[in-house]
Amino acid sequence: MNHTDRYPVLHGQFHWKVPQYFNIAEACSGRWARETPKAVAIIQETEGTFEQGPVAHCTYGALQAQANQLSNALTALGVKRGDRVAVVMPQRIETAVAHLALYQMGAVAMPLSMLFGPEALEYRLQDSEAVAAIADETSIESILGVLPQCPTVRTVIAAGHAQSRLQPVAGAAPRLLGWSETLAAQSVGYTAIKTKAEDAAVLIYTSGTTGPPKGALIPHRALIGNLTGFVCSQNWFPHVQPDPKTGHQPEPVFWSPADWAWTGGLMDALLPTLYFGKTIVGYHGRFTAERAFEILQRHRITHSFLFPTALKAMMKARHRPREHYALHLRAIMSAGEAVGDAVFNWCQQALGVTVNEMFGQTEINYIVGNCTLSLDEHGQPQAGWPARAGSMGRGYPGHRVAVIDEHGNECPPGTPGDVAVHRRDIHGQPDPVFFLGYWKRDKATLDKYTGDPHDSWCRTGDMAIMDEDGYLWYQGRSDDMFKAAGYRIGPSEIENCLVKHAAVANAAVVPKPDAERGAVVKAYIVLATGHAPSAALVEELQRHVRGKLAPYEYPKEIEFIDSLPMTTTGKVQRRVLRLQEEARARAI
Repeated sequence: MNHTDRYPVLHGQFHWKVPQYFNIAEACSGRWARETPKAVAIIQETEGTFEQGPVAHCTYGALQAQANQLSNALTALGVKRGDRVAVVMPQRIETAVAHLALYQMGAVAMPLSMLFGPEALEYRLQDSEAVAAIADETSIESILGVLPQCPTVRTVIAAGHAQSRLQPVAGAAPRLLGWSETLAAQSVGYTAIKTKAEDAAVLIYTSGTTGPPKGALIPHRALIGNLTGFVCSQNWFPHVQPDPKTGHQPEPVFWSPADWAWTGGLMDALLPTLYFGKTIVGYHGRFTAERAFEILQRHRITHSFLFPTALKAMMKARHRPREHYALHLRAIMSAGEAVGDAVFNWCQQALGVTVNEMFGQTEINYIVGNCTLSLDEHGQPQAGWPARAGSMGRGYPGHRVAVIDEHGNECPPGTPGDVAVHRRDIHGQPDPVFFLGYWKRDKATLDKYTGDPHDSWCRTGDMAIMDEDGYLWYQGRSDDMFKAAGYRIGPSEIENCLVKHAAVANAAVVPKPDAERGAVVKAYIVLATGHAPSAALVEELQRHVRGKLAPYEYPKEIEFIDSLPMTTTGKVQRRVLRLQEEARARAI
């Protein structure tokens, strides 16, 4: 510990204040529509019109007015409190409107990625028993295609360009309606339903990296539980340090490429930014490193969530960021995979920002991470707690985090175990960040805990080591860990080492079955621009790893591929590659 480490104070003195009644829509839009109606809530960009200027600006007043109109329309269509409604749209104003409208109705928003194919959509619509869906041109055809297999869906509302493709049929089931005319027929006044903090607000299906997706039911209070991590990881958002040269203190503006259909985009970007009444940029388009830098420059982005996959692409970009772009970044949070010291050091050197790594999951989000900057009781900037390259960070204020063994006992420092969060904080009070449970899967919910779901440890399924100062060091998903020649292998450290090589854009490490050793380490490599596969490069990469890690960790085999299998949240699906290796072994 040192004098710049305020963690003991920030964590030890924090107490939750969760009201009995709380509604996300009121907290994120309703109050700002009354207090600062002309403040810009969302700036919407689209890939096809990026060079021609912003597509739209939406103020808090307009955001709330549209949410009220949609709430009135859905109520008239028979949507009731507790009903699930699918929201299948990218980062656009209508997506935020749909969420807010559903929250203030007491209904449950079910965000679904526009990248989902028919089978993924059908599974979720059926499993959730959704009564309606709201989609735009990116997903409307897929939604309409699966409706015959989803009898509970009574209404589909088409937004964006999808409206021109629909021919509404009066009295038909399901009803097909256009967004504009549906809202235009309704009043801008709406009396929100009074919801308890414990009431369900969101149903998000897990990304399915380890099996069939499960619906995690998230209550309104979970947003409160996310806020300590959001504020800390964004260096005390919405505070922005003045420019050291000019003294100018810019307004905070947030952007993240994370899809608003996922926890990372919804609870780590969109909703917390709106909670503080600030501006978020929504961009609908293909992610490239160059476009990311353009967005950061064009909108003078001060705060961002950039997952490691995105940062790795930006790290390998052609231009040096601070030489080619005028950047205004004050904070970056990264999560989804281990950041690793290669990306960590690049962010400091190339972007001038110490990346705050964060760890969480759909069920219990924003629980561990770092905080480079905080404010004291007088509002003066002070250090938070020092980030350590390669570490996930420490438990955020309000969360009691530990590494536990298979019996639920806390592991001593330096011993690998399962990252877990207790239902009660260090003061014995309930932690509001927890999900309500898995939709229609009571046993799976119980299996998540070591004992009483209301007063016990909740396992994340991610392995880590905690050091003596409480920093966590990621080892990988418990199902990604494997043994090779008797040694326990975690893929993250090897992948991080590989990415440091100039020829490697991204990497995934999995076990390859081996008759003598059980398994050997195999690496799948995506090459950086300008590099080609060769036997010489394989040997070079093997020497690169062997010279930095333990001898048993270097990849005995390397396979070059064009892209890694990814979830729609940007996580590498090592399971896909592992199953591929197992299938190849059986075929021999």
